[in-house]
Amino acid sequence: MACFLVPTTEAIVTTVVKHVADKKGSDNIFIKKMNWLNNMLWGGSALLAFEHVWHGEVTPWFPFLTAAADPADAAEMLHEMGTSGVAMAILVTVAWVVMVLVSQAISKKKAPAVAKTQAKA
Repeated sequence: MACFLVPTTEAIVTTVVKHVADKKGSDNIFIKKMNWLNNMLWGGSALLAFEHVWHGEVTPWFPFLTAAADPADAAEMLHEMGTSGVAMAILVTVAWVVMVLVSQAISKKKAPAVAKTQAKA
């Protein structure tokens, strides 16, 4: 129903954080790789939103979310956002953290090997 709103909200927040950090010139590796997270969140949210439009759960007229028209459906929608939406946002964020850590480990592992080959030449 509206589970895509949770990762969309996270995408908005992380996009703002990335822009602010870029203006301050942050050297934090997670800030530098935040574009990965933003792309994952925006892309996933867009696909989920499209799926909800396709199934008629999102409309171009008020209240936009069909579940928001009925209080019983609204409670179910909020429950879905709190369970599925939060779980998706957490899963994407954890996957991104793992990706950043793995890329850092690979970079550190390659750096000494590159230095050795440059020293031999």
